[in-house]
Amino acid sequence: MDIPRIFNITESAHRIHNPFTPEKLATLGAVLRLEPGTRVLDLGSGSGEMLCTWARDYGIVGIGVDMSQLFFSQAKLCAEELGVSDRVEFIHGDAAGYVTDEKVDVAACLGATWIGGGAGGTIELLAKSLRPEGIILIGEPYWLRLPPTEDIAKECFANAISDFLMLPELIASFGDLGYYVVEMVLADREGWDRYEAAKWLTMRRWLKANPGDDFAKEVRAQLTSGPKRYVTYAREYLGWGVFALMAR
Repeated sequence: MDIPRIFNITESAHRIHNPFTPEKLATLGAVLRLEPGTRVLDLGSGSGEMLCTWARDYGIVGIGVDMSQLFFSQAKLCAEELGVSDRVEFIHGDAAGYVTDEKVDVAACLGATWIGGGAGGTIELLAKSLRPEGIILIGEPYWLRLPPTEDIAKECFANAISDFLMLPELIASFGDLGYYVVEMVLADREGWDRYEAAKWLTMRRWLKANPGDDFAKEVRAQLTSGPKRYVTYAREYLGWGVFALMAR
């Protein structure tokens, strides 16, 4: 069980697998008013940075689930590095369908809502693990401005313009699902640059270390086209944020 290899390569040096900086993660924890003992579930937890830093800084306890063997291993190392192994647990497995035995105060999926077939299905899944009056966190992309063509949308990691909404429509969609938006923290260009540009050095070093790998052709193609594609399209059209939801 694992994610596609390209992500294990391009994001192998990432601590955060979305366009958030450490400062944005800290801000998110602060605006949620996390208290010691708060129970947090993170589906698609990546390398564990959110749970581990929140355990260190706010005293939460948490469970993270991720399909990547590499990211799962990195998450365990992160917990050891930050001295919070007794407060956070990481599970290598498929987050789709995962429900906790004990209800949590915060149930999150930041940037992996494909596990529920989209934001709506993922919110429904997270709600199964949530105590009454708990908070759901959803990390989702949105259009900063609508791409003028479907081809440009595809250059922004979408299959079609309809894959993402403008921010007002995204906010309204949460209300249509029966939730108040009670907080949000939005990524900025620096966060996007750090998320995307960090992949390029990682790919270049991977190619040097693995010149004969059968996958080298695909990695080289991404490294060749990725920087121009990103600054031309995604950097101009695509936003991303984390939205805190509570049931109406």
